[in-house]
Amino acid sequence: MTQPSVSKPSKNTPKQTNLFLSLIEKNRLLLNDDSYRAVVLQAVVLAAVLFGLWFLFSNASENLNRLGMTFGFDFLQVTAGFNISWSLIPYDSSMSYWRVFFVGIVNTLILSFCVIVVGTIIGTAVGILRLSANPLVSQLARWYVEIVRNVPLLIQIIFWFTVVFSTLPAPRQSYHLGEWLVLNNRGLYVISLESAFSWGWIFALIGALGAAIYGLFRWSKPYYKVSGSRSAGFYIGLVFWAVAACWAVWFISHSLSLSIPTLQGFNFSGGAFLPASFGAAFVAMTVYRSAAIAETVRAGMQSIDRGQSEAAFTIGFSRVQSLRLILIPQAIRSIIPPMTNSWLAATKDSSLAVAIGFPELVSVFMQTSMNQTGRAIEIIFMVMGFYIFISLLISYLLNKFNDSVQYKVR
Repeated sequence: MTQPSVSKPSKNTPKQTNLFLSLIEKNRLLLNDDSYRAVVLQAVVLAAVLFGLWFLFSNASENLNRLGMTFGFDFLQVTAGFNISWSLIPYDSSMSYWRVFFVGIVNTLILSFCVIVVGTIIGTAVGILRLSANPLVSQLARWYVEIVRNVPLLIQIIFWFTVVFSTLPAPRQSYHLGEWLVLNNRGLYVISLESAFSWGWIFALIGALGAAIYGLFRWSKPYYKVSGSRSAGFYIGLVFWAVAACWAVWFISHSLSLSIPTLQGFNFSGGAFLPASFGAAFVAMTVYRSAAIAETVRAGMQSIDRGQSEAAFTIGFSRVQSLRLILIPQAIRSIIPPMTNSWLAATKDSSLAVAIGFPELVSVFMQTSMNQTGRAIEIIFMVMGFYIFISLLISYLLNKFNDSVQYKVR
């Protein structure tokens, strides 16, 4: 006779089952809490990012070991051994890759700065002209924006370089504007100032004088607020500052001399020189960026109620006065945020100048230096770091300016 089977008792006692269910219920309730769910999601995203970075670095390290290469920045101290066609700071082939990096940064910043300044001026003018009551003027401004914006920037850079600047006459048949300016297919030569001392020391001296007079006014400001007049110490300090400024002017003026471009052989020497590649990149980027800025300005101006300008005309303001005193001060609050994007884009657009051989950062450091050293990862990291830093700096400065012009709500 078989014995009836006896079922084994469950490992989970009723007390343990209740504890497990209570934990599930507690976690479910916590997930419904916004703050708790946000922390959990951030932790998951952070873990995913760290895992991705670990995977990329481990993969890159394995590939470098397989190729017999090492990771490091020691190559920056090695002599570069190649020349750069144009540089604002002293450079020759005996200098290191650090110097090449700084030459590329300076050339990039100069090109971007010129594009931002001139492009903003032209774009503002074109944006205002688009709102002109004269249909011919407004349509011409509109077609300028439409044509320029719809042609890729790289094509415009190549157009200006190959069709305009490369077809200028040779040095012996250059265009002259007296002794001040010479233009030919190699570039632009202008009269310049040369100093017997380093320009860095001269700019440092001017900066020290500016900081001294600013500090003097800041120091005397509390006394001026209370009494309505400057203290005796302020005037004594002002006399010392004036004496120092006169000495600086005398010192700087005696160290400067004019350098005039002169034809010697097959080319000009002396003066300041801007290569044709710089001119083509500058013109193309300025025209392209001014069209985008013009649309930003037009949109900002149109965001102001029409009654504002009608009220200005009613009280006798001219068109220029209504723009300067009423419309532009209000529209600038709407213009600054998108203008930030245009300035950031102008900085990043400078990398396209590599197509015509302008020696900016990508050309001299990410191409020539990388081909010679083989340190692709390090060089790409450095170039990316520069563009990220300069973009964040421009964004920070414009955001601070934007905060200062916004309405203060209490």
